[in-house]
Amino acid sequence: MKEIFKIIISDFLEKEMPEIIEREIKVPLNSNKIISLIGARRTGKTFLFYSAIKKLRKENKNDQIIYINFEDDRLFPLELKDFNLFIEAYYELFPKNRDQTVYLFFDEIQNIENWEKFIRRIDDSLKCKIFITGSSSKFLSKEIATSLRGRTISFEVFPFNFTEYLAFKGIDRNHYSSKNRSKIINALDDYVNHSSFPELLSASDIEKPKILKEYLDLIIYKDLIERYNISNLYLIKYLIKFLLTNTSNPISITKIFNDLKSQGVKVSKNSLYQYIEYLEDAYILFPVKIFSNNVREIQRNPQKIYSLDSGLVDTVSIKNDIGRRFENIIFLELRRKYKNISYLKLKQEIDFCFKDSDKIYLLNSCYQINELTTRNRELNSLVEGMNHLNISQSFLITNSHEEEITIEKKTIFIIPLWKWLLQNN
Repeated sequence: MKEIFKIIISDFLEKEMPEIIEREIKVPLNSNKIISLIGARRTGKTFLFYSAIKKLRKENKNDQIIYINFEDDRLFPLELKDFNLFIEAYYELFPKNRDQTVYLFFDEIQNIENWEKFIRRIDDSLKCKIFITGSSSKFLSKEIATSLRGRTISFEVFPFNFTEYLAFKGIDRNHYSSKNRSKIINALDDYVNHSSFPELLSASDIEKPKILKEYLDLIIYKDLIERYNISNLYLIKYLIKFLLTNTSNPISITKIFNDLKSQGVKVSKNSLYQYIEYLEDAYILFPVKIFSNNVREIQRNPQKIYSLDSGLVDTVSIKNDIGRRFENIIFLELRRKYKNISYLKLKQEIDFCFKDSDKIYLLNSCYQINELTTRNRELNSLVEGMNHLNISQSFLITNSHEEEITIEKKTIFIIPLWKWLLQNN
């Protein structure tokens, strides 16, 4: 195994970094903390590493910067004790670097059991800066919260946000120019209706469906089947299809349970809840619960489901429900900043309820409010919610309408999605 590590290290040092699409996440290069990037596969974690490595190579010798992908088939099977061989291999190749700061980039390190013990040990004993990635929220957060508590700075990585998308397309985000504004609004239509995974942005229309299907299959097999030893492939595929098809909708576990039962599939409701947790752990889907301090009320009410990317929905459904895609984009933008997002259900439903610095915000999503009944429904639900929570402001995100309304001394800001996305960044 030591010789294999030497080959992998040497191969990397000869590798030129690919062209990098700059992201808004900036990886700290000289922090005293361990830097961790967490997110679904293919969201760009590795390329954030490459971007950091490219910058470091300008100021350091190449052999001080090492990248290891723990999904490299040459490293299977790898155990905790083999990490020592990596350290030995590196310093046998570069003994002069024992007194130099070494930058260690470990991709998908969660695949190795007890990896955090190794990371803690080298953080204590070697002169190094450590960077790690993983595609499991629980696997990383659990270890980080125990063995590595206080030692890490974590960043979640999602597909491109709208400002990153505009930058990739070469569109200036200055919306005060009429020409730019038209380009921004046209770009939003593509952004809402298509995938924003980095690789998909430059893929042809023929390639996109194939790439997305490969992504989903990879997540199913690597992050679900293998990680959790799931034996019923039909069940997990059925569940993913059902949930992706119902993106932005409330879902009933009882309905799923009864549908499967009618097909002769044996599964408990508890198992279905567990599988949804697995999907959330892999960052494919995000359940949103009702806003309440009552545990029973939370359990009694359905969860709403949102997906990581609009393109994933296209792999299982031919329907193009613009209202639901629109709402999903809003959720993802909120989720990039806030983990605790709920929906509020009173006489009417409010799509999103979240906290920022202990202040509660309410936000509704509605693609078009041209019809009076639709407009009144959206506004009345927000007024009801503001009265219930004793807050004075809320937001209604639409496709194009902009207005500020005061009702019963409560202010509702109606904002076009493109402007909200730019302001939010």
